[in-house]
Amino acid sequence: MIRQVLVYLSLLSLGSVFGQISYSIPEEMATGSLVGNIAQDLGLQNKRLVSGKARIYSRDNDKFIELHRERGVLLVKERIDREALCRQTTPCALHFQIILENPIEFYTVTVQITDINDNAPTFEKNEMRFKISESAIIGAKFVLERAVDHDVGVNGVQNYILKPTDNFALKMTNNADGNKNVEMVLQTPLDREKQEHISLVLTAVDGGEPQMSGTMQILITVLDVNDNAPVFTQPVYKATVTENSPRGTIVTTVTASDADHGVNSKLTYSITDSLYNVRKLFQINAEKGEVTLIGNLDYEESRNFEIHLLASDDGGLTDSCKLMVDVQDLNDNKPDMNIMSQSNVISEDAKINTVVTVINTVDKDSGENGEVKCVITENIPFLLKTSTNNFYSLVTDSDLDREVASQYNITVTCSDEGVPSLSSSVTLTLQISDVNDNAPVFERSSYEAYIVENNTPGLSIFTVKARDADWNQNARVSYILEDSSVNGVPVSSYVSVSADSGVIHAVRSLDYEQIKDFKFCVKAQDGGSPPLSSNVSVRVTIQDQNDNPPQVLYPVQTGGSLVAEIVPRSADVSYLVTKVVAVDVDSGQNAWLSYKLQKATDRALFEVGLQNGEIRTIRQVTDKDAVKQRLTVIVEDNGQPPRSATVIVNVAVADSFPEVLSEFTDFTHDKEYNDNMTFYLVLALAVVSFLFITCLVVIISVKIYRWRQARFYHSNLPVIPYYPPRYSDTLGTGTLQHVYNYDTCRTTDSRKSDFKVSGPGTQNILIMDPSSGTMQRIQSEKSILDEPDSPLEVSVQK
Repeated sequence: MIRQVLVYLSLLSLGSVFGQISYSIPEEMATGSLVGNIAQDLGLQNKRLVSGKARIYSRDNDKFIELHRERGVLLVKERIDREALCRQTTPCALHFQIILENPIEFYTVTVQITDINDNAPTFEKNEMRFKISESAIIGAKFVLERAVDHDVGVNGVQNYILKPTDNFALKMTNNADGNKNVEMVLQTPLDREKQEHISLVLTAVDGGEPQMSGTMQILITVLDVNDNAPVFTQPVYKATVTENSPRGTIVTTVTASDADHGVNSKLTYSITDSLYNVRKLFQINAEKGEVTLIGNLDYEESRNFEIHLLASDDGGLTDSCKLMVDVQDLNDNKPDMNIMSQSNVISEDAKINTVVTVINTVDKDSGENGEVKCVITENIPFLLKTSTNNFYSLVTDSDLDREVASQYNITVTCSDEGVPSLSSSVTLTLQISDVNDNAPVFERSSYEAYIVENNTPGLSIFTVKARDADWNQNARVSYILEDSSVNGVPVSSYVSVSADSGVIHAVRSLDYEQIKDFKFCVKAQDGGSPPLSSNVSVRVTIQDQNDNPPQVLYPVQTGGSLVAEIVPRSADVSYLVTKVVAVDVDSGQNAWLSYKLQKATDRALFEVGLQNGEIRTIRQVTDKDAVKQRLTVIVEDNGQPPRSATVIVNVAVADSFPEVLSEFTDFTHDKEYNDNMTFYLVLALAVVSFLFITCLVVIISVKIYRWRQARFYHSNLPVIPYYPPRYSDTLGTGTLQHVYNYDTCRTTDSRKSDFKVSGPGTQNILIMDPSSGTMQRIQSEKSILDEPDSPLEVSVQK
């Protein structure tokens, strides 16, 4: 690189410094190339450029040179093209100022851009055509086109070369502006019969290093002798016609003139094209030169036509021109849609962006008329993606669900951008194939069914129903009873489920008194692969039937000894004689008991409490009342139909035991005996005895030190237990209260020994031995169990 530096410094009285510096660099230097060391050339230090905030100021071209303060150099900021910057102007230079502050200093910098040979000479046309009569004289001149070289000076065009030089020589003359005119001079006569067409090559050469050149072809047609040939007013005519224009439309009119007179000046126009489509579509009026449309133009078949026209005189001289006809497009073609590939069925578990169909669109029109955009039906899980060359892919845009939509009718509409717009559409039917992605769903989250006890085995209880949103085999539901147990027994021994219908049957007869309800699970499984299933909880509640009569616990009706309640003659109104205690193992209203006095020796003396079974006097007992009173009480439940039990209560009205003894010698002969009651009595005694023994063991363990204070009572007669008014309904389903005291006996050896716990209060009990016909009165004292710290009192009779 050649750099020239000129520095001029002058000091002013105001302290400001002005200087001028000049650099010269070639064009096309790379970005970042060094222009010059501005600090060194101006005699400045780098830190002065930094502290003075040195900068470049230019009104115009400030984008080519930049200042690097720290290094103190000027660098090429952007590639410089001299031809673009200055064209043919020389010299070409960049002018700018460098300004510093504190104190202010101005420096003018000029960077001259020197030319390099980076442009070759070029001709505007690739060829030039001449028609030269064979009668042309030697020395005839023909002006040739000059070459253009954007470089300047020696790098510009320096010389022209014409080859071959058999008939013509090249002559160059200098103009006042420094450019050269290039002329072709005829050196030897032309002979059309020997050579009708001559081809020459004109070469322009510059003076750069390396040398560069450009060429142009010169085509010469030799004409017969006719000193003036026809000449068209312009060498190229241009016309525009709309497609589908009617026949007879005049496209344009061409005109030629001939300087000759007479026959040689009469011109005839013709079309010289040999192409079939040109002659089929266009014709020219031989005399007027009017070019007329005689066929149908279709832009999609041919968008332009180049028609060669000829004007000839009678002497054989001709001139030619070209007619360029551009066909203007109309939007007369709908987009053509071609389905390249299509799937009619797609699985509902297809992934997003799965290609369903590939569509290719073609519109024969051009421009906006041929620009096609395609859309599909909205609100569907598909997307139409465009690719190159007007190919569209229909892909899945979201997850598919056959249960929501099993089929999609997708309409693809393609429209062009013409006015008015034309469109085509096609409807694609796409089936969504099923995947087993839905488990059976029960109609309810849980089921509760009711069945009346004592049902017939095989009875249908109820039906569970599950639905599967899938299709065909995937939606075929089977019902399975899940393995579980009820009170240690498999649930399958209680119920079964129909695999097809979901009907649940009772396997056996159910007893409310044994089991009140139970719970199990039913599984619904579809036929898919793999199968899906769901469970539902089922609770079956057994409803009670009134299938159990009341059971009388007291007074006990046995075939052995007979108990009579003693009522003193001094007893007042509402005197509690005794209480009939009964239970019903049924539940609900089937266990609601009511007591009624069915028979009585004297109905005016006693009454029975309807709800509690208490037998009380309804008037004052007198001396006239019979000692022996017999009451028949019927206990009835509230079931439908009701069931009942009957109990006989013997009452003795007397103040002394001998008085009673003579009256009750034949009591056992007319006593009613009930075998069924004996069984229930034994069962009740066993239960109560077990509870008693359990309580006894606990009490003995806590209060062992009091055991020695227990008293024993002896009796030769068996003792009939008395159940006081607050007897406990141990099943918890009857109508009695839940807190009671007990009197009980435990027969251990054919009624020969009794084990008795004393009851509360003082109670008169009349015990009669049927074998001996004697009766004994026992008065029990207040139970020691009623006192918190009293010892347990037990009496044993052998």
